[in-house]
Amino acid sequence: MFQYEFMTNAFAAAGIVAVVSGVVGYFLVMRGQTFAGHALSHIGFAGATGAGLIGLAPLWGLLGFTLAAGIVMGALSDRISNRDVAIGVVLALALGFGLLFLHYYTSFATQATALLFGNVLAVDHSMIATLAALGVVTLVSLAVIMRPLIFATLQPELAEAKGVPMRFISTAFLALVAIAVSACAQIVGVLMVFTLMVGPAAAAQRVTTGLWSGLVLSAALALAESWLGLAIAYYTDWPVSFCIALLSALAYFICLAMPAPRAKVHAH
Repeated sequence: MFQYEFMTNAFAAAGIVAVVSGVVGYFLVMRGQTFAGHALSHIGFAGATGAGLIGLAPLWGLLGFTLAAGIVMGALSDRISNRDVAIGVVLALALGFGLLFLHYYTSFATQATALLFGNVLAVDHSMIATLAALGVVTLVSLAVIMRPLIFATLQPELAEAKGVPMRFISTAFLALVAIAVSACAQIVGVLMVFTLMVGPAAAAQRVTTGLWSGLVLSAALALAESWLGLAIAYYTDWPVSFCIALLSALAYFICLAMPAPRAKVHAH
């Protein structure tokens, strides 16, 4: 299958996105903000369709909307804590706007389907370069805020007492989640971001007790699921996103069935 350029491009793009999603998703699960990540992907759909309506590349609309939403959600983190209903209403409204934009730009319908469910086989070299740049920015920025982020996640009261800028850390992290979601949507679509952002991380946290071992396993699982999903899709002609989602679910349930480690990662 590697004799075809579109497959080598797909493997390169999926590899980049998988590693970024596995690492960022690990902290997303650890902080209990998975639903917020899901909401960002839906909000991004409205941005992508809006960008198509005015003639811009969908990725930039997706990135712009998710980044803005992530910053707002981070700034309001104290107020929207455990407010799943409010987040649900916002993401439903975002999908509604996406539908409205499609209504006025019907020729965008094919691209909209790719946005919803992903189309990694259509990735070209320029998109790979863009994804790589977004990935580097995300991982470097995450490394910069990692120590205060871990402190704020595991011991928020003590971190606040020690002077850790909680709101800034929350805002910066959700902005990085927004970038990762935008990249992830290029592979599995906005409706299936959970596949790479949450599945591998949740599975890794189930069977590991250390932070670094969990991060490595999360990224490795996301990478394996992406590449194996591509291979299965090539030989079966099934949708790539379905194959990746199936593998992600299988990995999670296998880890769920395994004996829990003596100490959870949250205790470290």
